[in-house]
Amino acid sequence: MKTFIAPEMMTHVAMCTHKNPRSVMVLTDHVPLLNEEMGRYRDIDVTYAGTNDLLGVLRNGADKSMDVLLLDTLSDDSAVFAHVNRLLKDDGLMVCKHPDLDDVAANTKLMQILGNYFKIIMPYYNGAGETLLLCSKEYHPTADLILQRSDLLEGHQFYNCDVHIGVFAMPQYIRKNYLGIIRN
Repeated sequence: MKTFIAPEMMTHVAMCTHKNPRSVMVLTDHVPLLNEEMGRYRDIDVTYAGTNDLLGVLRNGADKSMDVLLLDTLSDDSAVFAHVNRLLKDDGLMVCKHPDLDDVAANTKLMQILGNYFKIIMPYYNGAGETLLLCSKEYHPTADLILQRSDLLEGHQFYNCDVHIGVFAMPQYIRKNYLGIIRN
């Protein structure tokens, strides 16, 4: 598997959906991979932290201080997402890992928690055989895609504006299984 695909998809889908991302928090144990992708954006303040103590890291963040948060680990802890909500600005968005979409019960629980904080909750393929969730308070990942930013990015090997839109297409059985749960 190409190691560049998943970091590109986690980073650029979020960064090209938000209208004006200036402050980003990346919670990951794979800093070099995501740091390389975040380095493609200018005038961005990025905070990196590990995933071992999510609550501790999130508790220390300032209210409404982040435009984008990338959560590169699984969590279904409602306290984690309450703190994510507190940290994100009113138009903020988050990309996070989640259980395989075939695990409807686990995803339903997670999406119900996220539904307390986000207007839009949409799974998308990360290009590496898994899906991520884009959770947004304001911006829709396909309707509000910033084409100019997406087209002018340089140096990536997988992501582009066409891929951005295409990865949100879900098969019919996923649509049926998550009817009323996925918010798009």
